Amino acid sequence: MAGAIASAMLFAFPAFSQDSRLSLADRVSRLEQQAQRDQGGVGMVNQMQQLQEQVRQQQGRIEELQHQLQQLEDKNKAQYVDLDSRIGRLEGGNAGGAAGAAPTTSAAAPTTSSSAAAGNPTQGQGSNADPASVQAAYDVAFKALRGGDYAAASRDFRSFVQQYPNESLTPNAYYWLGESYYVTMNYPVALEAFQQLLKQFPQSEKAPDALLKVGYSQYELKQVDAAKATLTEVGAKYPGTNAANLAKERLQRIQSVN
Repeated sequence: MAGAIASAMLFAFPAFSQDSRLSLADRVSRLEQQAQRDQGGVGMVNQMQQLQEQVRQQQGRIEELQHQLQQLEDKNKAQYVDLDSRIGRLEGGNAGGAAGAAPTTSAAAPTTSSSAAAGNPTQGQGSNADPASVQAAYDVAFKALRGGDYAAASRDFRSFVQQYPNESLTPNAYYWLGESYYVTMNYPVALEAFQQLLKQFPQSEKAPDALLKVGYSQYELKQVDAAKATLTEVGAKYPGTNAANLAKERLQRIQSVN
């Protein structure tokens, strides 16, 4: 009997030992799998943190862009209000200088003939154009400008200066052509119009305002040194005018930030 029991135990021991080894291997495997899961969890946490940081950065960028957009909208609105008020004064027959960023030192809305040019004594040079036709074409462009249709105004004023290059209303047409682009922040084309006025009609009463707006346009185009020189020229060339006063104020603001 004792021999039989001993024999059974001998046969059972290897099986018990094998089961123990398999159980330990399983435990190690489970531990390894758990460690991998833990490492994966840490990686996911790190990825989540990175994504959250990216979201915060994007939110900050969006807020910055919204602020810049609001500034542009405010600036555009201020320019529109200024232009609208000045045109209103022109239509009301007020020839005084306008305050703000885009002055009109001496302008009066044309009424019945081309000789009543808005603040401009320049006469046509040998022009055979019908005065009524000239006035009518100018009025169409001016009406579009007054109504806030700047695309139509710029198109009509450009057509006017091409069709009537030497009329008494032509300097005004160049000036308002520049304004129609300036108020919509198309500064390169606005600059071109103001410079053309100064080149073609240097003695026009619109010249001080045009030179002032050349400086404004240059500054908007990041041509800071050129803008400073132009604004300084306004004060030197047209002392005592509203344009000179506004040039001085703008120059002081530019120098304070540049």
